[in-house]
Amino acid sequence: MAATEEPKYDVILRQDAFELRRYAPTIVAEVTLAGERDTALNQGFRLLAAYIFGGNAPKERIAMTAPVTQSPSGAGETIAMTTPVSAQAVAGEWRIRFTMPSQYALSTLPTPDDPQVKLREVPGRQFAVIRFSGFRTDGALQERTSELQAFIRSKGLVPIGEPTYAFYDPPWTLPFMRRNEVLWEVDAFEPSP
Repeated sequence: MAATEEPKYDVILRQDAFELRRYAPTIVAEVTLAGERDTALNQGFRLLAAYIFGGNAPKERIAMTAPVTQSPSGAGETIAMTTPVSAQAVAGEWRIRFTMPSQYALSTLPTPDDPQVKLREVPGRQFAVIRFSGFRTDGALQERTSELQAFIRSKGLVPIGEPTYAFYDPPWTLPFMRRNEVLWEVDAFEPSP
């Protein structure tokens, strides 16, 4: 069985459960939905799964990647026109994303049947990340976000926008085996000597 593709990144610093990462540019399929975080995540996952399982022209199946990311709509980006499914969204809108497999260019991806599914390029960015296992409850996400914020401050970095939540495993995965992350885009950083 082939490994699930993940967005490409370099680890610049690893310290306990924290990492500083530089992500390469990616192409994503995304939806933006209003509502409670968990409800939006589930609905967004279904819409994006429908797209990659053939809900597109020409009914092509696209390989699943990990993670599914979720962030408040507009978090960490200025958007004039979704990386791997963030403090709570004020307006209650959430952006759910799947990263597209690396063999695709924006011009070669199938066109989504559902107009809610948008395709776009995301530039390379830098993130501070905390990894954790267990359930992805609002409380767990808030706790890890606070820990990540303290780590960012301790490194003298400046957070950009709101954090993004990343979920790597299906819901039936045992809690202690789950991989979850909170990612927060940060300003430029250099590796420590």
